[in-house]
Amino acid sequence: MKTNNNLYAILILFALNTSLVQSQMRKKSIDSIIQVTSQMPNDTLKVGNYGTLFEILQFSDPDLAYDYTEKALALSKKIGYKKGVAASNFQIADYHRGKGNIDSARLYYDKAEKLAIVANSLITQLFINHSRGDLEKTQGNYKEALTYLNKNIEIYRNTDTINRVQSGTFNLIGSEYELLGSIHIELGNYEIAFSETLKALRFFEEKRDTIRQADALMQLGSIEGERKHYQSAISYGERAYSIYDSFDDVQYKAFAANNIGKYYLALAQPDKSSSYFKEAQEIAMEIGSKEIEAHALTNLGKSYLYLEKFSEAKFFLEKGLLMYRTLDYKRDISSTLNKLGELEIENQNYKSALMYLNESISLAQLIGAKSNLGEAYLHKSTAYEKMTQFELALKNFQSFKSVQDSLFNTRKSQQIEEMRTIYDTEKKEQQIAQQETEITLLEEKEKVSRLQKIALGGGLGLSLLTLGFGLYGIRQRTKRNRLEKEKINAELQLKEAELAFKKKELTTHAMHLAKKNEVLEHVKQKAKELKTSENVGRAYQQLIQTINFDQQDDKNWENFTQYFEQVHKDFSKIVKTKYPDITKNELRLMALLKMNLSSKEIATILNVSSDGIKKARQRLRKKMELSSEESLEATVLTL
Repeated sequence: MKTNNNLYAILILFALNTSLVQSQMRKKSIDSIIQVTSQMPNDTLKVGNYGTLFEILQFSDPDLAYDYTEKALALSKKIGYKKGVAASNFQIADYHRGKGNIDSARLYYDKAEKLAIVANSLITQLFINHSRGDLEKTQGNYKEALTYLNKNIEIYRNTDTINRVQSGTFNLIGSEYELLGSIHIELGNYEIAFSETLKALRFFEEKRDTIRQADALMQLGSIEGERKHYQSAISYGERAYSIYDSFDDVQYKAFAANNIGKYYLALAQPDKSSSYFKEAQEIAMEIGSKEIEAHALTNLGKSYLYLEKFSEAKFFLEKGLLMYRTLDYKRDISSTLNKLGELEIENQNYKSALMYLNESISLAQLIGAKSNLGEAYLHKSTAYEKMTQFELALKNFQSFKSVQDSLFNTRKSQQIEEMRTIYDTEKKEQQIAQQETEITLLEEKEKVSRLQKIALGGGLGLSLLTLGFGLYGIRQRTKRNRLEKEKINAELQLKEAELAFKKKELTTHAMHLAKKNEVLEHVKQKAKELKTSENVGRAYQQLIQTINFDQQDDKNWENFTQYFEQVHKDFSKIVKTKYPDITKNELRLMALLKMNLSSKEIATILNVSSDGIKKARQRLRKKMELSSEESLEATVLTL
């Protein structure tokens, strides 16, 4: 495809990652660009080519890339090219960020922004805001990140056409939506994340920017995976995978393969997941990506652990752990140590398991990884139970429940905060819509006034006719505004109803949690009595009976069912009508699945082993006549 050389150079300079640019860049070798640049006169085109070389080399050879942006800066100063000076400082900031020199990166972003304002380069300002937003996100400064991104969105919305060069326009608002989505994923605001990422996808589809569509699709898959909508996550992931494959973008193809494999493993399909993990590993080895290879190896280990192929699982988990240690990925190290601890418990190597789990706990506490911390305590409790050290087993189980309570409260706080954010956003959008309506009405009135004056000059009859049309227009506009207001009010009422629903669901969770804490307190008192008991064997038996009684108390289940039915009205009736052979215990399992609880959480509540839950799920799938492609969770959620 032909393109203006100046436009092409500047597009690369500002890292416009479109399908067109990627396709053209694949056809150009670095040597040819260097050769062409060396023969060019000292002008803005040469500055653009230096910028191109920086973008190409930024990740493969950052120091050489830095040399070229220094040349771009020196030449821009020499010829008085202010926009080139601003853009070069922006690239220097990116270089320092890639090197991990965050303070230097911030310094150069500040400098580049001031230069871009002086040069009247709105495009550079947009890229600086985007990069700053991404930087603040990686630093965990989400409020600052959102400020930068929303600033860009306002610029895009209020500027019909942003001139990039003498011809053509520039608009990358979709990238802002995509980054907003990724921030809300980390905040746990999955509904907002999905909405923002969907906006990005629609934008890239409209622009026919195929490769960026794949990025948005993969992010949508990640969100659905976090929400445990695994079938939907696979659908998005496979669409992204197909696009990356057609563009020969092997790195992101490997990322997509890893993600798809995780979703299949979550659906208890380890054979399918393993094929994706193996492909990701092969690609990672070809391109030399230690990060992707480490993810693929540990995921393969998890697949083999699920299949109870313990020697293969240990081989892959240990290889992945070694790579994570090299990369210093502390969260992934902790997660892999937990899996190795779980594996050693299965192999009855309890001391080895405790060694892995203790290291995981230390790391998880250091970085604040609560989910990893809770999992480690639970595995330690299991190990001590197997070793018949019941007091230590109880102590670690209590630590696990304490972490789970904290996570539960955090998740619910996040959900409430997300609903508040959605409400505030919609309220702001309604205010904007109302202001636009008022402006339109004022414009209509002004138009009518002008028409009246013209009509008076031309004759009374024409004036009356014009006024009549004007008043009719106002009445129609007022009618439309009234209908729009009614629609907005209806949507607001719907959101308020949804909020009330969420509060009911929160109450259900909280009451269940309160009951579990009550049981634990009872068990703790029994354990204290055990210390001073003369007849230890009998005391142990009483402790076990207490736990079993509390965990299998039908009255507690009746209370739970009562609150559950208030949130999920007629659920039991619908299930029994559709599946008449379902037993009482299977109905309990379906209720817990309806609440989106994990298998481990369900096992704890029902007082059965993980294997028991697996078998119960299989029996339930058989009674519901589900195929291997159908998700049990997704089916239950639709009831």
